[in-house]
Parts: sequence; C-alpha cells; structure tokens
Amino acid sequence: MSAPRISLTPCPGCGAAFQAHDGPVHAYMESSPACWHAFGQVMERAYSQPDLFAVHRLSVDAYAVQHPGGESRQAIQSVGIHLARLCLFLERGLASEDANAAMLRIGQGKAGMVKLERPASLGTITVASVLAAADPEAHAQMSRRWAESAWQAWSAHHPTVRRWVDGQY
Repeated sequence: MSAPRISLTPCPGCGAAFQAHDGPVHAYMESSPACWHAFGQVMERAYSQPDLFAVHRLSVDAYAVQHPGGESRQAIQSVGIHLARLCLFLERGLASEDANAAMLRIGQGKAGMVKLERPASLGTITVASVLAAADPEAHAQMSRRWAESAWQAWSAHHPTVRRWVDGQY
C-alpha cells in the first residue's frame, strides 16, 4: 500500500509550496494561510532563541518584500520601508539595534513612496527554506541568504530605494 499523496499549493506571494493549511493571512500582504503560518513558526523560533535576534529583522523584511500585496497605500509603503531597511542592513551595514530608529526616520517620508513594479521572481530563498533549518546556526545563515535573495530580486528598484533611504522622495 502506498503512502497518501500530499498535495502542495504555492503561496501567491513568494511561490513556496506548502501543504494546505486553514488559518488567517496578513491583512495586506499577499500570502497563503500556510505560508503565513510558516512565517509565524520562524518568528516563534527567533523569539525563543536570543542568539537569533540579530537576524530576526532580516526575516521580517524578507517576508514583507516577498509578499508585496496589492494597491493599498499601506501595502505600497510596507514594501518601500522593508526594502529600505534591507538596503540599510545589507549595503550599508546597519546594526540590528539601530533598525527601529532607521525605520522611524524612513517612515517619516513614506507618503512619498510610489508603488514599485513587482519583479517576475521574488527570490529563490523563502520562509520555507528558513523553517527547514536544522539548528540556530543554520537558521541564522539561511535568514541572511533569504534577505539577500529578496533584496536582489528587487534590484531594478535599488536606485529608488537608495533615494528613499537618503530621504529623497
């Protein structure tokens, strides 16, 4: 007798395939309930292990830009702010403890952010890759790779994001 076949469904945001899951989704990010649940599991792991706090915000930013949502002002600004923080982390070496101040500063100009055209691919590393990490070190490494992959996916918009980081809307 063969094992039951498990059907996987791709997330409409990041494209990662998950077993069907009933549950909530984020209010304005485009995700499947299973992907949102997986992200919750990654966040639970990060909050329960202090040595993962340094990569926590990378995961939040990567998830947000891989699930850009629709046309609402909130969704547009979310993508812009999270891309700006990825720029600060990955290109300018922002320390994790300085992230909140940076977000507040960038957020002051969020009304000037415009909708960025969604890339054809949002990156090859997803929340599923981080969830599969076997230990905290692998989780941290995969979170960093996830953030880099998500940031690179939006490379056509890097000049715009850099202007936003510099306060030029």
